[in-house]
Amino acid sequence: MRRFQPLRRPPARALFPLSALTVALLLSACAVGPDYQRPELPAAPAQFKEDGAWRPAVPAAADAKQPWWQAFGDADLNDLVVQANAANQTLRQAESQLRNAQALVLNAGAQLWPIVGVTGQAGRQRVFSPNVAQDTRGAAVQASWEPDFWGRARRGLEGAQASAAASDDDLAAARLSVQAAVVSSYVQLRIDDAMLDLLDRTVDGYRESLKVAQAQERAGVATPADVALAQSTLASAEAQRVDMRLARAQGEHALAVLLGRLPSSFSLPAKPLAFSLPAIPLLVPSQLLERRPDVVASEQRVHAANAQIGVAKAAWFPNLSLSASDGVTALGQWAGAPLHVWSLGASVAAPLFDPGQLRSLNDQARAAYDGAVAGYRQTVLAAFQDVEDQLAAQRELARERVFEQQALDAAVEAERVLARQYAVGSASYVALVDAQASSLAAGRNALQLQGRELLAHVALIRALGGGFGTEQ
Repeated sequence: MRRFQPLRRPPARALFPLSALTVALLLSACAVGPDYQRPELPAAPAQFKEDGAWRPAVPAAADAKQPWWQAFGDADLNDLVVQANAANQTLRQAESQLRNAQALVLNAGAQLWPIVGVTGQAGRQRVFSPNVAQDTRGAAVQASWEPDFWGRARRGLEGAQASAAASDDDLAAARLSVQAAVVSSYVQLRIDDAMLDLLDRTVDGYRESLKVAQAQERAGVATPADVALAQSTLASAEAQRVDMRLARAQGEHALAVLLGRLPSSFSLPAKPLAFSLPAIPLLVPSQLLERRPDVVASEQRVHAANAQIGVAKAAWFPNLSLSASDGVTALGQWAGAPLHVWSLGASVAAPLFDPGQLRSLNDQARAAYDGAVAGYRQTVLAAFQDVEDQLAAQRELARERVFEQQALDAAVEAERVLARQYAVGSASYVALVDAQASSLAAGRNALQLQGRELLAHVALIRALGGGFGTEQ
């Protein structure tokens, strides 16, 4: 009869080949679930529909990280965008979400490695036969590991990395959105300043007209109706100026919040409207999918959802857990020397009967993937619409500007002629007031159109994914 041989601890030099073999088997094991492939999209056109021969091509290096707002040539604007980049709370929130996603990547990666810990104990106990007290002491190193044979941990790490990449792109999209909001708010404030300057000059002119009407009434040339009409015209212009001051104040408050500041601590002095429109280069539509951070983030979420299908599928397969410990223990006077204790173990857990929980997890993962794909495709469609909208706006607003300038020139000339005729008594005051109202309306329309052109320019840069390094 063969005698029982106690287990012996393998020599240290034998552990390394065994560990290397285990790691090699682990790395060569296949991960269940589908490998990621980019979802199919409609074929991108050769060029944007609204980007025709009306806009000259400009050589440029496309780089979304470049300070594109500097091309507007306004030092105050540059300073405001820098402040927003540093203190905007929406960006702080996006940054915290990115840090959280990066921490989840670290946690998911840790699932691939063994967990090693140290335990220790000390105590005193009484033994009644013989009746003595003795100390107990012990310490051990413990390790546990779940080999990732089916790829559950690797798919989890893959999904966490994709989610972190999506959070990084979300931060880039938020930064671009905040920058565009600051530039748009600043442009609108400068348009408001120009409007207020126009209304100030208009009110001064109406006030002079009222004085002329009052003097002519005293001389018997004008009627009380002319004076009343002059007063009404002046009051209407002053009301418009008050309304514009309100709009500017609220715009200034909104800009302060974008900068991460209280409205009470921020003030932007008025200054003349002076912007240079940056040249935006022509882009191939296929480049849009790589430049827009929201599109890239949406695709990364599809990647993460695809990885979760593998995680859910791996739950159907057995889990193997390995454990080991090595330590010493001492029992006071009952042991002449500390005892060396070690152990090795393995356990397997596999589902035998599942009433539907695992199947529901698989169904949830696949439904989440389908939803992520639909969201990605919708984001791509919306991105193309955004670009086409802004290209059409630029083209049509440029055409409208020609006619608006003609209307403004004609209105100003009509007001000048009628003011001279009224002064010599050859035109009625009603005709002069109509000419003044037309001139003011044309001036406001021209400024509003200029603002719309500038805002459309900002919106197009944002729609294309950020800045360009224009090479003159």
